[in-house]
Amino acid sequence: MENEKIRKIIPLLILLISLVLIGLFLVGRKTASFENVKTDVVVEKKAVGIAKAAAPAEVAGSVKILFTGDIMLDRYIRQVSEKRGGGFIFAGVQDLLAKNDLVVSNLEGPITDNPSVSVDSEIGARDNYIFTFDPSVAGELAKQNIKLVNLGNNHSLNFGEAGLSKTKENLKNNKIDFFGDPTGEKRLVVWEKNKVKLVFISFNQFEKEAKSKTLADLEQAKKMKATQIILYTHWGTEFIGQSDAKIKELAHSFIDSGVDLIIGSHPHVVQDKEEYKGKLIYYSLGNFIFDQYFSPQTQQGLAVQVEINSQDGKISAKEFPVTMKTSGQTVLR
Repeated sequence: MENEKIRKIIPLLILLISLVLIGLFLVGRKTASFENVKTDVVVEKKAVGIAKAAAPAEVAGSVKILFTGDIMLDRYIRQVSEKRGGGFIFAGVQDLLAKNDLVVSNLEGPITDNPSVSVDSEIGARDNYIFTFDPSVAGELAKQNIKLVNLGNNHSLNFGEAGLSKTKENLKNNKIDFFGDPTGEKRLVVWEKNKVKLVFISFNQFEKEAKSKTLADLEQAKKMKATQIILYTHWGTEFIGQSDAKIKELAHSFIDSGVDLIIGSHPHVVQDKEEYKGKLIYYSLGNFIFDQYFSPQTQQGLAVQVEINSQDGKISAKEFPVTMKTSGQTVLR
């Protein structure tokens, strides 16, 4: 009797044990499935993270540099700045200046503590052409994203070497770099971003042995393995809207020697441009901040935005015409 009861219970036990084992098996599979889902989510998040990190690298191969012409902040411009603030002068172009990795301009005069001699001076008188800018100018330039200036011009030494020394001090204190230093302290400068390496050199026709000095700077620049070598010039004839044959020949010789882009200043009017051996030459961008209101040509300037690709070194340019208004402001045209 007892044996028969055991025989009846055994199948039930076997069935129960089988059900338990099947249940454990299914739970194990479900757990493993959840673990796999979690792993996939983590991998996907990592993949998304990698994609986001890689995105800047896709655009890291280019930079945008904006070039402007002459900036002169004495005489009437100084008076306007004192009354309305330095920001007023740049209000019409500040958005353009801000949308670039670097803005490069020709600083047409020193930044010193000396009082102005050109304010209220008679037009045509000697003092009318001797410039000095208030020390606050350096801070305003930095605020407007003008972080690199050319000093290779005929006004940097208007207050002598002492004035130039003070200029460099004011620029350095506001983290503005410079090149074309007439004293030879800093004739060229290297600037790098997004794997683009640029070397800026200067040609100043008012300097003794100007061409030979620039060619020596160029040889030094070529050793730096730059993406591009950019020459900012101060040359030509004032108020003439076309470059002459001598300047063109000089520009071509610089390109032949290894310059990749030429930006010109000094004539105070916009001059012609050309492409020579695949290299851009802007003979004069004219004025950018200046109080020369005696003709439409001197009131009109050109800003050029250059985009440089690090992969192939190609340069593309976009032009922004500007107008200098009698209010003292420069505005986009």
